[in-house]
Amino acid sequence: MGDDSSSGEWQFCVRAVTAPGETLAVVGDCPQLGQWKLQGALDLHCGSEGNVWRGSTRLPRGQTINYRYMVCVLVPPDGERIMEEIRVVKKWETHPQPRYISQKIFESSEKRDELEEFGLVDGLQQVERGWLTSETVIQLKLFGEEPIKMWKRRLLNKQVLVKVTPVTISSGNAPDRLAKTSELSLDESMDTLELSGNSTEKNVWPITELSVINEDDCIFQTQSQFGKVYNPGDFFLYQIQVLFPENTAYLIDFYARNQGSNEEDVPTHVGFCYILPSTLKNSEGQVIVPITGLRHQPIGQLTVEYLKVAPLPHAVCDMKEVFSRYWSHTWCGLDVGHRGAGNSFKTQKIGMAEIRENTIASLTQAARHGADFVEFDVQLSRDLVPVIYHDFHVIISMKQKATYGESDFLTLPVKDLTLQQLHLLKVYHLEEGKNQLNPRFFDEDLEDHQPFPTLQSALEKLNEHVGFNIEIKWTMQLKDGTYELYHPFDLNLYLDVVLETVLKHGGHRKIIFSCFHPDICTMIRLKQNKYPVMFLTQGATNKYPPYNDPRCHDIHGAMYFTKAAGILGVNAHTEDLLRDPSLVQAVRDAGLVLFCWGDDNNDTKTIKHLKSLGLHGVIYDKIDQLGCKEVKESIFLVEARESERQQIAALGIQNSPQSPVEPQGCSKESEEGPLLNLAPTAAASSSG
Repeated sequence: MGDDSSSGEWQFCVRAVTAPGETLAVVGDCPQLGQWKLQGALDLHCGSEGNVWRGSTRLPRGQTINYRYMVCVLVPPDGERIMEEIRVVKKWETHPQPRYISQKIFESSEKRDELEEFGLVDGLQQVERGWLTSETVIQLKLFGEEPIKMWKRRLLNKQVLVKVTPVTISSGNAPDRLAKTSELSLDESMDTLELSGNSTEKNVWPITELSVINEDDCIFQTQSQFGKVYNPGDFFLYQIQVLFPENTAYLIDFYARNQGSNEEDVPTHVGFCYILPSTLKNSEGQVIVPITGLRHQPIGQLTVEYLKVAPLPHAVCDMKEVFSRYWSHTWCGLDVGHRGAGNSFKTQKIGMAEIRENTIASLTQAARHGADFVEFDVQLSRDLVPVIYHDFHVIISMKQKATYGESDFLTLPVKDLTLQQLHLLKVYHLEEGKNQLNPRFFDEDLEDHQPFPTLQSALEKLNEHVGFNIEIKWTMQLKDGTYELYHPFDLNLYLDVVLETVLKHGGHRKIIFSCFHPDICTMIRLKQNKYPVMFLTQGATNKYPPYNDPRCHDIHGAMYFTKAAGILGVNAHTEDLLRDPSLVQAVRDAGLVLFCWGDDNNDTKTIKHLKSLGLHGVIYDKIDQLGCKEVKESIFLVEARESERQQIAALGIQNSPQSPVEPQGCSKESEEGPLLNLAPTAAASSSG
């Protein structure tokens, strides 16, 4: 650009503590900063000052420049599989309103050399972990009844430490190469072990971290040299980020020491095992491998549950907007319409909604009566279309009859029927089947009353100021070992279709994802950086069969998992909260958002009581009858109207030569501050 007067030199200067191999970068809304695209970010450089990163570029004059800082790892091209530099985001600034450089600041000499603090804007620290761009996450889970079985008598009363190390298999005979690793000096920490033909080549970038789902150790941390002691009842969650999962194996080392030993005592290496990439064929599953002693004899057995999370294949997330942990202080006691206007197929007819649940008509009815969010269930049809429906199964009839026999209808999974079949066949809810196919509704000729509306149609038809709480339906393993549904889709494919639909058609709508399956919550969080996720949990109850995963058993376990996954909050079963109201404050003190669900909510007094406890959202049926708003509007519509009024007023002041104002979207945060220490409550300013 040379001395072009349309641009000027600007130096970014920020203090940040980084780990070896990490770098600082800045991304923003102009071409010089990548237009919010990850790969176009400006890399900064750390000088002799230590932890101070600087970088210069020419920025356009005459406009406000918005930007964010991020910590990332740069993986250089290798000429084979990596053809261009890969940028992996470790953490980034996630304030709802980014930093900015106004024209006034741009021309001011005082602000040009100001040292900024990474993550700190106007006194608010707001940093989140990155999302998947090119890398894949592998999670290995140790939990349940004896995931580590040691057969040697001398090991039965020992503390066993576990350490996981990713291993690159890039050429040659992989099993032979793996066998040789046991000869390596085990006094050294093997955070990265590469087994390629050329040891100087680095084809895989691995990061390995461990979360123990408890109060003290739930945040992911790097492993110590000899790993961590596994105790009965623990839930170990290893998370490994790799670029090439098909070429990565996992070496698991086992160390032992006497019970009661000091943590400083060096343990004895007693064995190891390998999990090869060929055994991780699906998105999720279980692997059982033998533990081999140092003399190559079998000494035990390891049972591991695994999860494979791949990046979205057809959608690219930028860094312009982020709501994954945003929650305004004004969003408290929100009304959430359960399946729209309510459950219309209860076992007992008392309290059933008068409009078919999970239809456009039901969602619209709830919205018209002031629902802040409408909650509904999404699953895929056989031809991979996201449809809105609660149950996994339906009953179909091929023809109309006055009376039916058992041979006249079939019970089929929704996943086995295409969208066209779901719309054209005579489909009954399971509860209707229990009553000899006595249908409750006869309005299916009306389009908005049709069952199985698509997710896209809901996103397009409902007013954008009504929030969506999208529950992802997925089979869960029960405590007795059975599943709610067998042979579903590949989990990555399933979520990719749903997420890409929402990213494409979601617009500016407030959207929350939720699921009872903790792994799905993890995957949605890792696959995109825009929408928040809440973990649904049924807790301790006799109303439903218990799930096998310990993370689902109680609110405390749900809290620890939620913090580990970096998601927004917990959607708890109201029975737990009514039994122990102190749990509400415990969740809030953890910095998490709390919703609740359950039949107990379908009572006006209970709804008011739950709101008085501090619930952020209450999900209930028949919002048209139980809702108590005087003005039947969502809070998001009210706030949008107020924001528009303020913008019009600001433009009027701006046109006055005596009253200059800062650019739109950069006003100071309300003095009340956020309800939770998650994000600012309004447009927060950021001095350049």
